[in-house]
Amino acid sequence: MTGFLKGSATAMITPFAKDGVNLDAFAALVEYQIAGGTDALVVLGTTGEPATMSEEEKLELMRFARQITPKNVKLIFGTGSNCTEKAIAMSQTAQDLGADGILAVTPYYNKCTQRGLYEYYKTICEAVTLPVIAYNVPGRTGVNIAPETAAAIAEIPNLAGIKEASGNMAQVMETARRIRGKCDLYSGEDALNLPILCAGGTAVISVVSNLAPRAVKDLCTAVEKGDLPRANEINDGLLSLAAACFSEVNPIPVKAGSNLLGFEAGLPRAPLTEIEPQHLQQLKAAMIACGLKVKA
Repeated sequence: MTGFLKGSATAMITPFAKDGVNLDAFAALVEYQIAGGTDALVVLGTTGEPATMSEEEKLELMRFARQITPKNVKLIFGTGSNCTEKAIAMSQTAQDLGADGILAVTPYYNKCTQRGLYEYYKTICEAVTLPVIAYNVPGRTGVNIAPETAAAIAEIPNLAGIKEASGNMAQVMETARRIRGKCDLYSGEDALNLPILCAGGTAVISVVSNLAPRAVKDLCTAVEKGDLPRANEINDGLLSLAAACFSEVNPIPVKAGSNLLGFEAGLPRAPLTEIEPQHLQQLKAAMIACGLKVKA
């Protein structure tokens, strides 16, 4: 299917307090995204640290996110797993809770075959009626959705798009060619948002937009309007911020950046660690250069 997601989506952080998820801080972050023009919120994706959250915490956050997210902003829940049965159960829960769509990362650690990837997505799609986004991030999962497999899963009726974060533009271009008109292509890598949009991507699912939602939205709008000089101008300003946001493994820097903006994002959960001082200074400088107001 095509046409599910367009523009800018934010891969939301999950703010933590000592006793669990900080829902008040999450609500403030959602308000910031809406004010910045973000088109969709992705909750419990990689950036949201679901791997270190309990099932109870995930359900609490999903329910709360649905309560506070206005209907004109799409709400997408991350439901992927390295166990297909768990992915199905979480996807069905997301549907029951009123999600607009789901994001299913490729199975991690198992290192399944391309046939296994196809069966994984086919089974999830058949278990729900929601639009399903396949998330390709081999640097995290150890498995890559090959363009041929992307073309095969694009034929599944409610497979809405492929979030590409392989970092391989040659592969992205080949995937774009094979899925065009069948399902949509989304950028999942901030440093490549502009070229992926120009290659026909309909949306970005961004980490950087946690900090700079308006700029990321403006980038998408400029490309949509065919104003490439403006798109390049915006992208040039975002590249140093993107580099800073990935100076350490995501979401370590972006959570630090959210704290610098005054949000009570807390720290990443172990085994992730607090940002290193030199990377914090790099992040702060990049945020200031982007016109963001940071705490001293």
